[in-house]
Amino acid sequence: MTQTYLHNKFLTIILKCQNLRKPVSILIAISGGKDSLCLIKLVEDFNHTYNYLYDIEYIYVDHQWRADSQRNIKHLLNYTCITNNNTYIYQIHKAHMSESTVRKVRYQIILQHAIKHKTQIIFTAHNQTDQLETFLLNLIRGTGLEGLSSLPLIRQIKNHIHIIRPLIKMNTGDIIWFCHKFNLPIWSDKTNFYYSNSRNRIRYELLPYLKGYFSPMIEDNIINFLSLSSIENEYIKQNAIKLYINSRHSYYIAFNYKVIQYQHLALKRRVFHLFFYYNFNKHLNHKILNKLIEYMHIKNQRKISVIWENLKINLYKNWVYIQ
Repeated sequence: MTQTYLHNKFLTIILKCQNLRKPVSILIAISGGKDSLCLIKLVEDFNHTYNYLYDIEYIYVDHQWRADSQRNIKHLLNYTCITNNNTYIYQIHKAHMSESTVRKVRYQIILQHAIKHKTQIIFTAHNQTDQLETFLLNLIRGTGLEGLSSLPLIRQIKNHIHIIRPLIKMNTGDIIWFCHKFNLPIWSDKTNFYYSNSRNRIRYELLPYLKGYFSPMIEDNIINFLSLSSIENEYIKQNAIKLYINSRHSYYIAFNYKVIQYQHLALKRRVFHLFFYYNFNKHLNHKILNKLIEYMHIKNQRKISVIWENLKINLYKNWVYIQ
């Protein structure tokens, strides 16, 4: 087997993942594109050499947006069948969903499959360029530090399942070179060139513009910024989790705001976000959040109630609780 720069990089990334230090079952989310084929090739070559991973399965979610989706599936199955691993195909039957909605549905399908089959690790083929594009999309939408630090190498989700992105340190240019070197049968998806898609416009217009007119090193600079932001975000997140655990009620959906009242504003905001996301899977509105933090500091206050998305949020006797 020919060892390339990406093979060595993949090996380094795999060895960094503590979750892969023991035999685990792995579900690999794929498409017919260059990133997925690169990931399949790297995984199969790695396993052929080290026999380290076991019980590998592939999963593909068909949005059925394109007229050639059936041919794409056949093309993908022709390639994955040489791996002797199972490939699962799911189809989304609801048409006219937004891109963000389809992305959420796709993740739910993959997650439910992993839970059903007791899979511990999910691999996705997100690369460094995807990370750059996601950063710019989130920045335009007005995200905070958490959103800027999206698409990390490893993310833990429910039921002790981890998402790992082994290509996140590899850029599109290296992946294209890798696919050409090994003659991987990339399926050309014409929707990747529709400028009605915000991500495509960022990829083909905004990033080249920034590189050409502001800094040829813009991609490296953004990646460095994201790396630093991720470290700082993780520090704030860990401290916020400790505060939330110390402040929450042992029985009711409530937490004692006196525990966080004199903490830094960044930690207070995080604790409120954790409370609503953990209990209701909701992202708290910024205006409501600012009101709640302001109400926390009113001396000798009576009971205060705020209505938000059918939830009655109460502040009374040092507690934030929901009716």
